Amino acid sequence: MDIEQKERLARLGDISPEAVHVRLLAARNSIRMKQQDVAVAVGLKKTTFNSQEVRGAPSAKTMRYFHRQHRIDFNFILHGDFAQLPQDVQERLFAQLAALTE
Repeated sequence: MDIEQKERLARLGDISPEAVHVRLLAARNSIRMKQQDVAVAVGLKKTTFNSQEVRGAPSAKTMRYFHRQHRIDFNFILHGDFAQLPQDVQERLFAQLAALTE
């Protein structure tokens, strides 16, 4: 996958709720967790996490969890910036982003 494909899939620079929603969904899918599992790990009700994911508006607590536990940082979730992510994390994320666009 070349850089242009990655930028397109990550929606680099797109801060719309829809783009954040897609990146948050890809992040969750890349770690193979269900909404309930992430909600428990973060300390939220499932409905609260579901609302954050659907609205594309994750809380700082949710983003902190993804960063500290799974190396998926705020820059990726909010802005689509993937350059600083470890290669193994990028591979999992881009596989999920590609699956979401099919």
